[in-house]
This record gives sequence, structure tokens and C-alpha cells, in this order.
Amino acid sequence: MASSAHPPVVIGVDSSTQSTKAAVVDRETGRILGTGRAPHTVTGADGARESDPGQWWHALAEAVSAGLKEAGVRAADVTAIAVAGQQHGLVSLDAAGRPVRPAVLWNDTRSAPQAAALTEVYGADGWLARTGSVPVASITATTWQWLRESEPSAASATAALRLPHDYLTERLAGVAVTDPGDASGTGWYSTATGSYDREILQLLHIEEEMLPEVARTGATRAGALTAAAATALGLPAGIAVAAGTGDNMAAAVGLGLGTEGLLDHPVVSLGTSGTVFAATRARPASPGINGFAAADGAYLPLGCTLNCTLAVDKVAELLRLDREDAVPGGAAVLLPYLDGERTPDLPAAAGLLTGLRHATTAQQLLGAAYEGAAFTVLRALDELLAACGADPHAPGAATRPLRLIGGGAKGRTWVETVRRLSGRPVLLPAATELVALGAAALAAGAVTEADPVAVATSWGAAEAVELPPVERDLAAWNRIEDVLGEHLLAPAARRGAKLEP
Repeated sequence: MASSAHPPVVIGVDSSTQSTKAAVVDRETGRILGTGRAPHTVTGADGARESDPGQWWHALAEAVSAGLKEAGVRAADVTAIAVAGQQHGLVSLDAAGRPVRPAVLWNDTRSAPQAAALTEVYGADGWLARTGSVPVASITATTWQWLRESEPSAASATAALRLPHDYLTERLAGVAVTDPGDASGTGWYSTATGSYDREILQLLHIEEEMLPEVARTGATRAGALTAAAATALGLPAGIAVAAGTGDNMAAAVGLGLGTEGLLDHPVVSLGTSGTVFAATRARPASPGINGFAAADGAYLPLGCTLNCTLAVDKVAELLRLDREDAVPGGAAVLLPYLDGERTPDLPAAAGLLTGLRHATTAQQLLGAAYEGAAFTVLRALDELLAACGADPHAPGAATRPLRLIGGGAKGRTWVETVRRLSGRPVLLPAATELVALGAAALAAGAVTEADPVAVATSWGAAEAVELPPVERDLAAWNRIEDVLGEHLLAPAARRGAKLEP
């Protein structure tokens, strides 16, 4: 065990779709002293994706205990804790604060009809002006509308609405607090005014009292760890609890991303979902991009795809191949939209395979799945850069490096596929567990009042290994683009033209 002279530590929690990770971090150096993990269970089929919020709390306690044990520090050395959580999930609580039903997760696509109907109310431009994003299936507002229509008794029993990170923060501090970053993914928070949009709340039949207070930033001290939470987690009662934020916002903090020149270094995250984001002081407004707020008060425009590492792993499983046993797809094109897709907005899509030849190998099919998933993420990146006023095809644009993070960034085939399809240099950050590390920086900010991005920068967040560019595989890119346009985008446009207003 560490002595009483051990420097103070903070705990950053990453409560993701599949698991909880808790990083015990030296507050002065940013060194991760220990990490604990605990799994989550996700249930559902045919577009449904749900989890019991109670298991997130039990997983948090288990992960914190394991992290402290690995770190070899005393619980008394912990000075603050912050939670970063999966975005958009809908946690419906009754008047006693108990979940009315399982939480509906970000990758649940059952609310696609409600997303289309809500979009019609204000039009895409109206939603962009209000919230910075156009409703799509899985945004919290569309899920709540789905719940009201599909399970009216559950909606009627709901007294409070929380995001996953809000739910955990409230259990830690006993107060209902969120932050602008995670709130901006609900569909009822205005990035233009920095507050809840009362007209949208009225449209959704939500009383503002049902929602958590919005803190100034994710590093704002939301409150103190309650005695009950301290007992459950084995931590000192009264330590600072930060407001926390969404997982993508926390990753940006963990990378030390401020707002100067970041369009030259956008982030590509390869996880269960694929995300692309960059920090900016300008408020973006594009129908293909989510105009989120950042945890530090700036903006974090973001594109999200539903199908990334999990979808490619499923293809590897079907082919009975190791995930690294892949080669370029050749003539084969595989769009692994196994859960529908969010960017582009194709919630009813399924996986698509075309271009098979007698000579096509199983390894090529797996490589085609990697290419289809990476193409979709990089295509979203082009939309993001355009929305922020940076032409992705301008001379010299291809020389600007990408920061590659997430579980996929640890895989050789993922890294090489992104390099080949983008033609850009790739930066692989030295820091690991970036979401948890960003949450730890928020925790440090809550107890020291320091800017969390500056904290992460002082911890060496910018350190990275740079991989040089390789020649861009435009033939593969154009082949996938043609298949997407012919088989999915064009039919979707035709179907949309037949919809009644």
C-alpha cells in the first residue's frame, strides 16, 4: 500500500456501451496508476438496444475497487471523481428515482419514424438553428418520443429524464446535474442559447423540472460524494464530484484538444461506433453532422456511424477468421451496416455485399468489411471538415494528420486500412484510456478549478507516434462510394420522396 505521503489522485470513469473502466490517475503527473474494468450486458434485437442502468452503478463500484487495488493507493488519497458516459441513452426514472424500464441506448434505431416526424416540425434548418443537429434515430429526443408512443404507461410513470452519465453522477453526488457537452446530444438543448429549448420541451411534453441542471462545464463541481455512494465505492465521503460529460467530449479533453488549429488534426475514433470530431470556437450547422458542445464550453462538431469494430468482428466470426487475418478487398465491396446506419442516415439498412468473383477469398471479404466501415467513418470526416469551413479536398488537405483513437487504433488492420483509404499521416496518441483520462482531467478541474484541457496538456496529452502517409487507394474509395450511392442512398431518396408529410 502507498504511504500517506502519496500525491493526491483523481478517478476518471468511462461508462461505455459494453463496459465501465475506472482510471486512478496521479493528479499532478497524469500517470494512470491503475485501471479497473467491469462488463455491461446489452440486450435487444431488430433495432432494439437496452441496458439496465442499475448494472452501470454496480460496474462502476467494481471498476473503482479494482482500479484502486491495481494502483496500490489508499482510498484516502482520492480527491475527486468524474464520469464520462455513452451519449444519447434515455434513462427514465420514477418519482423515487428508480428506473421505470431498461435504458434505451444510443444505437437503438426503433425511433427512426419519430425522428422523421420530429424533423418535419421545424425542418432540418430549423433544428440546426436551435440545437445544432437534425434528429436521427437514437438521439434522446426521438427515443423519448418513441417511448411516449410505444409505451405510454412507462412514459406516464416517468418523473425524471437522465442521460447515462447524468444517472451515475446523480448517484454519486445526490444532485441532478449534467453538462453542455452531453446535454447537446439530447435534441432538446440549444447550443445557440446554452440552455434547454422550452419550445422543444413543450413539443415533447417534457417539464423542465424533469431534467438535470446544466453546469457551466463538465469540470464544474456538481457536488460532494454522498455517504451512501462512498460506502458503495469504498471512497471518502465528501470528495468532489465533477459534472462530467459524454464519452466523445471526454476523449477530446483527454487528448488535450483546445480550439486552435484543430481542423488540421481531427480525431477519428474506432470503437463500437465510429466517430469523427474536432474542436472549434465556431458553431457549425450541417445536416450531416452533430453540432455538439464541448466539455470546456467550445463546440465539438461530430459525425457518428453505428457500425465499426463490432460489425467487422461479426464478419470475422461468420468467416471464422481472426480479426487480423484480412487483406484488401479487391473487387468485393462490403458495407457492414448490420445495425442500420446513422451517418449516412439509413436506419433501416442492412449489410450489403457485392462484387464477388470466383477468385474472391475469405480474407478479402474481411478486408472489404474493414474498408466499408473505415470508408463510412472517413466519409463522415469529410462532411465534418466541410461543415467547419475546411475543404477536405483542397490542395494540401491530405497532408494534415488524423488522430486515431479507440479500440480499433490498437489493431494493425484498422490502422492500415485508415491510412490506405485516407492517404493522410496518422497520429497514434501515447496516452491510453482517453475517455477515462479526460474524465480524470475533469475531476482534477473540479477540485483545483484548473481548465481541464490545460490539465490534460500538462499531463502530456499531445504526445503521439506519427505514421507517414501512404498512397491513397482511390480505386477502392470510388468503388465503395458507387455502391453506396447506387444501392442505398438512391433507393432511400426514392423512398423518402413517397412519404406523406
